Amino acid sequence: MLNPSQDIDHGTPRRESTEEVTLEIDGMPVTVAKGTSLMRAAVDAGVQVPKLCATDSLEPFGSCRLCLVEIDGRKGYPASCTTPAEAGMKVRTQSPRLQELRKGVMELYISDHPLDCLTCAANGDCELQDMAGVTGLRNVRYGYDGANHLKSAKDESNPYFTYDPSKCIVCNRCVRACEETQGTFALTISGRGFESRVSPGQDQPFMESECVSCGACVQACPTATLQEKSVIWLGQAEHSAITTCAYCGVGCGFKAEMKGNEVVRMVPWKDGKANEGHSCVKGRFAWGYATHKDRVLKPMIRSKITDPWREVSWDEAVNYAASEFRRIQAKYGTDSIGGLVSSRCTNEEGYLVQKLVRAAFGNNNVDTCARVCHSPTGYGLKQTMGESAGTQTFKSVEKSDVIMVIGANPSDGHPVFASRMKRRLRAGARLIVIDPRTIDLVKSPHVKADHHLKLRPGTNVAVISAMAHVIVTEGLVDEAFVAERCEPKSFNEWREFVARPANSPEAMEAVTGVPAAELRAAARLFAKGHDGKRNAAIYYGLGVTEHSQGSTMVMGIANLAMATGNVGREGVGVNPLRGQNNVQGSCDMGSFPHELPGYRHVSDSTARGSFEDAWGVALRAEPGLRIPNMFDAAITGSFKGLYCEGEDVVQSDPNTQHVAEAMMAMECIVVQDLFLNETAKYAHVFLPGASFLEKDGTFTNAERRISRVTKVMPPKAGYADWEVTQLLSNALGYPMNYASAEEIMDEIAALTPTFTGVSYAKLAKLGSVQWPCNEAAPEGTPTMHIGEFVRGKGKFIITQYVPTDEKVTRMYPLILTTGRILSQYNVGAQTRRTDNNQWHSEDRLEIHPADAEDRGIAEGDWVGIRSRAGETVLRATITERVQPGVVYTTFHFPESGANVITTDNSDWATNCPEFKVTAVQVMPVMQPSEWQQEYSRFNALQEELLSKRIEETAAAK
Repeated sequence: MLNPSQDIDHGTPRRESTEEVTLEIDGMPVTVAKGTSLMRAAVDAGVQVPKLCATDSLEPFGSCRLCLVEIDGRKGYPASCTTPAEAGMKVRTQSPRLQELRKGVMELYISDHPLDCLTCAANGDCELQDMAGVTGLRNVRYGYDGANHLKSAKDESNPYFTYDPSKCIVCNRCVRACEETQGTFALTISGRGFESRVSPGQDQPFMESECVSCGACVQACPTATLQEKSVIWLGQAEHSAITTCAYCGVGCGFKAEMKGNEVVRMVPWKDGKANEGHSCVKGRFAWGYATHKDRVLKPMIRSKITDPWREVSWDEAVNYAASEFRRIQAKYGTDSIGGLVSSRCTNEEGYLVQKLVRAAFGNNNVDTCARVCHSPTGYGLKQTMGESAGTQTFKSVEKSDVIMVIGANPSDGHPVFASRMKRRLRAGARLIVIDPRTIDLVKSPHVKADHHLKLRPGTNVAVISAMAHVIVTEGLVDEAFVAERCEPKSFNEWREFVARPANSPEAMEAVTGVPAAELRAAARLFAKGHDGKRNAAIYYGLGVTEHSQGSTMVMGIANLAMATGNVGREGVGVNPLRGQNNVQGSCDMGSFPHELPGYRHVSDSTARGSFEDAWGVALRAEPGLRIPNMFDAAITGSFKGLYCEGEDVVQSDPNTQHVAEAMMAMECIVVQDLFLNETAKYAHVFLPGASFLEKDGTFTNAERRISRVTKVMPPKAGYADWEVTQLLSNALGYPMNYASAEEIMDEIAALTPTFTGVSYAKLAKLGSVQWPCNEAAPEGTPTMHIGEFVRGKGKFIITQYVPTDEKVTRMYPLILTTGRILSQYNVGAQTRRTDNNQWHSEDRLEIHPADAEDRGIAEGDWVGIRSRAGETVLRATITERVQPGVVYTTFHFPESGANVITTDNSDWATNCPEFKVTAVQVMPVMQPSEWQQEYSRFNALQEELLSKRIEETAAAK
């Protein structure tokens, strides 16, 4: 297990320099990098200088006057946090005079501070309290008779933390954290002199300000001024363990601080390589779903979905599921059942599900929700560069000179990475945004995009080909890189294709809606860089992949990176921002019907043979069914059984009514999850799942970083998820006998070339590793494709723009596109069961003022959104964030039915659904849609059937 011991605070950030200086601190020699503060040098020498305004996550500020030191040959008492170390210095951190000065400073702090330490929530975790002890303060000469802040009113508006201004020492750490770490600039110091106090916005409550509740201010506060309410309620933690967040693909490391088996708080781990001590509102605060009353903790079965659930033992539930699967296969054939695994599950759990399907079911009918988000990433990058994953670390962006964000909204979807990116932009990097909406990055505090290519949804490929046209025809190709690193034949064919006049920005302007001059300027900036610096990086999201040409666009992005030489070093690369915590891992583990772990095709006899030898069973050489194929086969009658672990296809997949029809057609659906989600309402067997706090394993984030997930409480239902899969496999007659998740990882490493060097011991030692991790790279591979591409030579692929079949008409004149919002996560099953609902309690439809006026729609009106697939009703939000002709919504609430209106159109190569382009009409309405009315009826029935199970259980007791 990773060491969760108290982190050492060095007071100021580490400085990078090839030059070192040697000095003397309290008689001890110490050598540090040039630019290191005296405070940090002292810590390196084993000396802790008293401090309050300083912390190593923030730049030095020098306001508290506690860290004063004496330097031979210098007058006065400089602050050690703001004084750089110099060669030959002789520094004293302790002397009678320093002690006297520090004690006087502390006396002033305490003179306007409540002396309620014994009942204060921060008692035992308060730096002010610590410094009073360090300075030897024993009494305060100044009374409370004069002006003070002791009766200042608390701000309790935020559901997760309290702001108590009576305890504020105006150290500015929270303000600086909001600026430097988060980049929101929501806090300030209002008033002057004695009246100075921290203020959200213009003296607003936190919930009315621009605060995004990332928790950076709470983490930075040295007193109880900003304090988690969970700590106020539960008290200080007794122990802690390092684990990994189970929300987005950033994969933040956290220290779970515990009291017994109860989480007191989640603190971002400063040694977490993906987040370096930062967090967002979800990972930091929205973990309460793990103990929510809605969790189903007993196995349940029923014959029909109109029957009440019956609670049974684990043995009965698992044996019933196994007998039903055997019955179905005996009646309908081996291929009549399959399995789905979620990107929320660990690598070990995903690996076991695909093994169950291949070895126990006897087919390759396994798929994952990565299908509906990033499968084009795997295909497109594999074809062009040879590996199905991003090329860099998140930290790499700190060396980027130009950043291009395509079809992603990091501020909402990947906020911790967005904060890192914003820091680089504030430091001078240039920004290009390609998105149909005006996302936060286009213009936010101290960040402004140089170019926003506000394209029409569905025209990504036209835009990327037009950018390539500019680069090729204006002589901006990195000819040396291409000659050395890429296939000449494919490059010459691609060069000829993109140079055609039909691909010019002028020719494509009518298609994309992007002014040709703006597109040309963006292409030049990307290829040339600025100020002589040419490190250009591309970050993209679901706005690239969830299209009918998703794979084509990924290849177009790779083409652009290769043509400009932006691959194979820090600060560049092709970087997919994965939506869920283990999208990358679920793909790595062989959760697709055509691939074994490590992206090896099932038809590869050598790869297949190694698994057959290890598993002791013959494996199919033909790919199985993808998710949409399973649904189609269910409706036609040949697919009858489904094992679904941690996935909610009824809410997350397109054309909800089609999915529901497929569910109704199956004879046995086994759902393994935390809650009775939308898919579980169609299930016949419910197997309780475990939250990330209850399991051991690993997640792999968007930068290929494998990180440990550590069990901090026993599984509430009795089993970890991998154990349940093992029980089912044994009941089906295929034995699995793992004793731990670690044993599963050992098998993964033995059978997967890119994971050969991965072990729990190595993860404990290094904190995390990025695959490939093998003999060639024993500590992992932070940057891919250095020197040469994984496939040898990079391959350019022609990206012909093909308009989507989903076209606007007089009946459906608007284009609907979808996305996410900061406070909610994916289908909302987790975040909707937390106080995050206070920020976003319903999905809304964004519509441009011109389109709203044409239809007589006012802010907050109910509007019907009708497509060729169906209709739903949402409230309208009128905003210029969307362009005329485009509407936008999120999909976090099942009753919204966002996917009722999305169609079956999908990517030509991978079947990834085209969520981002749906032709619709929007009109004012007075009542819910027919689907919503039917959903309300069905949902009420399923909740009643669940409650009957509860009532019967209570009566039995």
